[in-house]
Amino acid sequence: MKTLVIIPAFNEELSIEGVIDDVREHLPAADIIVIDDGSGDSTAALARGKGAPVISLSYNLGIGAAMQTGYKYANARGYDIAFQFDADGQHRGDQFSALLGPLLSGEADICLGSRFREKGMYEAEFARFIGIRILSGTISLLMGQKVTDPTSGFRGANRRVIEFYCSSYPDDYPEPEALILLHRAGFRLVEVPVLMRKRLLGTSSITFIRAFYYMIKVILAIMIDLLKKVPGR
Repeated sequence: MKTLVIIPAFNEELSIEGVIDDVREHLPAADIIVIDDGSGDSTAALARGKGAPVISLSYNLGIGAAMQTGYKYANARGYDIAFQFDADGQHRGDQFSALLGPLLSGEADICLGSRFREKGMYEAEFARFIGIRILSGTISLLMGQKVTDPTSGFRGANRRVIEFYCSSYPDDYPEPEALILLHRAGFRLVEVPVLMRKRLLGTSSITFIRAFYYMIKVILAIMIDLLKKVPGR
């Protein structure tokens, strides 16, 4: 299976080289594309120095536009599987196999890596955890299946989803909104437990108020999505 790892990156010069090394160590047969989302630092130069192809967006468009750029690249070059793998160092290359299994077996069209699928695998900040729990409950209800980590950016897509994302991909809150979009379009989601690292650098700015505000905005965006016509239907 021709496989691509899409790494969206915005000002990640401190971690991008280690992330590329991690992918190559644990998924050596896969190709890599770094989507530089208008970084103002050395992210793109360092990625190229590692021999990774880079697409540099002219300015910061957000994770949604960066990922859709990656999916269009994957579609144009005939990849069978595309992974999203964030550039901040929290995702682990040794967890690719967990996502790959359901895609190769045909069980899933999209496989989502969850920090919270099994108890005790990951301890999030209290404010973030509460927000995710409320959001995951809402999405699980709307989809009719349990989804524990809807904001996770560690996910793999098969060829059908790659093609679908080229024509339709959310801009505002792409990770949770994309799950609803795929469900409405009839794609099969499988969520698997994965290990992730804690934030490597800096501290979180997420307070309870910010987490609650984010959660409300995402739920409102999802409700609006439910009123939209699904592409191809």
